[in-house]
Amino acid sequence: MNPVSTDTLLAALHWRYAVKKFDPAKKIAAADWTALEQALVLSPSSVGLQPWKFIIVTDPAMKARLRPAAWDQSQVTDCSHFVVFTVRKDLGADHVDRHIHRMAEVRGVTAESLGKFRQMITGNLDKARAEARLDTWQSHQLYIALGQFMAGAAVVGVDTCPMEGFEPEKFDEILALKGTGFASVVCCAAGYRAADDKYATTKKVRFKPEDVIVRI
Repeated sequence: MNPVSTDTLLAALHWRYAVKKFDPAKKIAAADWTALEQALVLSPSSVGLQPWKFIIVTDPAMKARLRPAAWDQSQVTDCSHFVVFTVRKDLGADHVDRHIHRMAEVRGVTAESLGKFRQMITGNLDKARAEARLDTWQSHQLYIALGQFMAGAAVVGVDTCPMEGFEPEKFDEILALKGTGFASVVCCAAGYRAADDKYATTKKVRFKPEDVIVRI
């Protein structure tokens, strides 16, 4: 692997901003999008459970249906690819077993050899369920994937805009998620900034490193 230079990384992160106006005529190239989908697939999650599905919306008609449920924000329809991050609610033994069997397949071991690991996972899920925080815990995992997606996009020169401003229940209805066990949590528009988006040249405001970094 050839590592990205620190200068390249920081330049990409300084270049990135939450795009307010996308250029609807510009579409993400297939090769770039394939890499960004893999960035989603490769996202880390607690004990590797991957409690998610990423719904990629490129159909203009579907975007148009979603836009009113996202406070009529233009990013939904003007971006190239609109990603809806959905969580698997009330995660149970069936999902754990699916994860265990996939792990056994990839690593060339038996599912039985992972018995203690499976027991640990189900114990954690049961405890979280009993404390009424299971769905919240799993929903938090989506923000890890969102961060990885946005950083990866910046490195390859693709603009993004993370979006919590939408009505999840209406999205679930439009995307036919009702009854699937999955629910919308957060979204991200991806594409290329419009030339007249004034926020592209607005200085990024962050606290000084010494105000947020603690070295011990």
